[in-house]
Amino acid sequence: MYRRRDFVLLVTLTAAATMPVLGQTVVATVGPASAASIPDFSGLWAHPSYPGFEPPASGPGPVTNRSRTNNGVSNGRQFVGDYTNPILKPQAAEVVKKYGEISLTGVTYPTPSTECWPNPLPYIFWNLGIQMLQQQDKITILYEEDHEIRRVRMNEPHPPQVTPSWYGDSVAHYEGDTLVIDTVGIKTGRPFAMVDMFGTPYSEALHVVERYRLLDYEAAKEGLERDAKENLNIGRGGGDSPLRSDPNYRGKHLQLEFTVEDEGVFTTPWSATITYRPGFNALGRAEWIEVVCAENTSGFIAATGAAVPTANKPDF
Repeated sequence: MYRRRDFVLLVTLTAAATMPVLGQTVVATVGPASAASIPDFSGLWAHPSYPGFEPPASGPGPVTNRSRTNNGVSNGRQFVGDYTNPILKPQAAEVVKKYGEISLTGVTYPTPSTECWPNPLPYIFWNLGIQMLQQQDKITILYEEDHEIRRVRMNEPHPPQVTPSWYGDSVAHYEGDTLVIDTVGIKTGRPFAMVDMFGTPYSEALHVVERYRLLDYEAAKEGLERDAKENLNIGRGGGDSPLRSDPNYRGKHLQLEFTVEDEGVFTTPWSATITYRPGFNALGRAEWIEVVCAENTSGFIAATGAAVPTANKPDF
């Protein structure tokens, strides 16, 4: 996963000039005719761990890495998914096992992020940095890697017939201080259709529910501790990431708790969390920075080329 990337400074978003301070409360419309105070999730957020899914405090959790470092955490340079996790149906377990066997040979198998393809949910949550933009009718989420953008409609149902797409159809509402995003219709039959770094597959039945909350440090601490036990901490700068976070920060944290259902792949719904701190760049500024995916034509497996997206004809 560790590879060379080009970094290009993104033109600052116009809205950033008026962006509220993290943790403020803003007034937005909830429902067709009511108004309520809701937390402000907008701004830059970062987490320094990789691949990033925090196992839940209890209950079924995600596939984890059988390959560990000397410190006992996930080996960020070798992904060998635990195909014995009881959430996996037999066919899915075989897929995870196959990818792990490739990794054990000393080469890296291709994934959406290494091949510069759009990342499906919940795979996309591996991104070390995100930016959330809140409006009354929609939420926009920017992901640090390769210009990925999700657009979430507020207070609307899914259409009767959902057209599958890279990120699926996402709708949201507020439940008190929690932003709840519901996503279905994530495209199948695409290259590198996996929900995590271990190659775990998904089917057209994939359903992901995200719950975002602002937490005081003491409430967020338990998630941070679970993260430290499972994931590789790759430092203040997040390894290749230009976004940084302060491990000594004691203010508001953003925690994402997500639940995954897919009866075609999993025996039961499972959950995980990701806990973010406010993010900033190398100059200490809360400015968004692009990470351009390195479109490398060299394959990860011998005698193959990288399946990088290419156009059939020039744009001009």
